[in-house]
Amino acid sequence: MKLASIYPFLNQDIDKIEKSLNETIQADHPVLREASTQLLRAGGKRIRPVFVLLSGKFGDYNLDRMTAVAVSLELIHMASLVHDDVIDEAELRRGQPTIKAKWDNKTAMYAGDYIFARAIECLSSLDNAHVHQILSKTIVELCLGEFEQFKDKFDWNQNVRTYLRRIKRKTALLIAASCQLGAVAGNVSVKHEKALYRYGYNVGMSYQIIDDVLDLTSTEEELGKPAGSDLLQGNITLPVLYAMEKDEKLKKHLETLFAIPEDVTKAQMDDVIQWIKETGAIQEALATSDRYLQKAFDNVAMLPQSKAKQAFERIAKYIGKRRS
Repeated sequence: MKLASIYPFLNQDIDKIEKSLNETIQADHPVLREASTQLLRAGGKRIRPVFVLLSGKFGDYNLDRMTAVAVSLELIHMASLVHDDVIDEAELRRGQPTIKAKWDNKTAMYAGDYIFARAIECLSSLDNAHVHQILSKTIVELCLGEFEQFKDKFDWNQNVRTYLRRIKRKTALLIAASCQLGAVAGNVSVKHEKALYRYGYNVGMSYQIIDDVLDLTSTEEELGKPAGSDLLQGNITLPVLYAMEKDEKLKKHLETLFAIPEDVTKAQMDDVIQWIKETGAIQEALATSDRYLQKAFDNVAMLPQSKAKQAFERIAKYIGKRRS
């Protein structure tokens, strides 16, 4: 089942957001325009705009306001991906060369800054100080999460708590903010705004954990990048942390193997991934994801019955079943 089949009643509004995204990133300089357009055309699930629209459905739904919020949040997400690829020295994203790979690091950093600036400009059309306060706070946390990821690379002594705080800042809070800002832009009641925020947070945590599991369990063809890329880049994710807790020998092996990461061969990575799988860490990480997902279902149960509520429930189920 495709994610978009869950909310066909949003199709026209999503088309408008897609058009607005394309118009917003157009730049006078040809390289900046091409780099930004390439990233936009690489696609993505557009889950943040969808959450904005669905949240707004619980209040006074105005498509122009929703579009401004949705476009802004998607652009912030895109800008963070560009900067992420520079920090991780990533060559591929969704099967396509990254901006830093196709051009260079400087072009990627300026493209990310440009997209970020257009996101702020887009949201300025909303005369609502609360919206800007929420977004500012979210961006600060996002930057802290990015910095923590950089700081924690190849730190084999970090713990699960460190990981959860990192993915909260890197992923969950932007998804939570998408739900909250859609609610605020739609003048949704404070009670329901809080439920939507918590739903977004818990779904975001679950989503990132499953993403980190898939990095170890999917094929290169499914991922659009080599399996185990997170580990190769020094990002120590939940299944790896659980595996090291279960097997001290694995931790020592990883410390030795990744002393010079660029020398790690594909065969060695395949062996490491198999070792992690044999510890049962994959199942434990998925169980943690399921606990966040259950909280998300509890949050959405507080919302009034509607097509938007049903869509939120089905999206959570879709995320929970994601295995490729």
